[in-house]
Amino acid sequence: MDKFVAVAGNIGVGKTTLVEKLSHYLEWTPRFEPEDQNPYLADFYQDMRSWAFHSQIFFLTRRLRAHKNLMSLPGNVVQDRTVYEDAEIFAHNLYQQGQINDRDYQTYKDLYQVLVEFLPPPDLVIYIRASVPTLVQRIKNRGRDYEEGIEPAYLEQINDLYERWVADFQHCPVLTIPGDALDFVANGAHLDLIIRKIQEKLTGKEEVVFTPKEMNKEI
Repeated sequence: MDKFVAVAGNIGVGKTTLVEKLSHYLEWTPRFEPEDQNPYLADFYQDMRSWAFHSQIFFLTRRLRAHKNLMSLPGNVVQDRTVYEDAEIFAHNLYQQGQINDRDYQTYKDLYQVLVEFLPPPDLVIYIRASVPTLVQRIKNRGRDYEEGIEPAYLEQINDLYERWVADFQHCPVLTIPGDALDFVANGAHLDLIIRKIQEKLTGKEEVVFTPKEMNKEI
């Protein structure tokens, strides 16, 4: 493997779309979220407090396996969502909501932290930051039935966790994309700008920023 890049961000922020575009324009190998059906999911939705821990262990195992497998791929690889987010965003959110108790959450954290020590980190994490109104509009635009019930308050909680996570993330460099200002789906100049910033970051440029002048360019 030459470079391993991962794309992170809240629901509806455009992770999968950016992975698709990067893989197309840069000829990188894409890796999307594993499709294995979670055998605990039906039980989890019936009784979250009883099954949240089991469900998150399944997701963690699946994500760790996917992370390990992509390390053997040749060339440059771009991944949709990271193993870190499963644990530090979504499992942590369930704990905050009281769906996972203290004992189970500590066991989960200990397992996660030990396993992550053995995983090679990405060369770069791309974090797409977007406000809740932007997320709500993009979720509405893509029209997935199962996402219709997502409340803005939930998106706000997840955004807060992402901001704390990014601020403390030490495994590799992070490039933060201003998702409210850049529409890499509709605006080709915005996509070109993002690709240029990614390449700058991967070549070792320490500070990479998006200036207002750059972001105001049209197709």
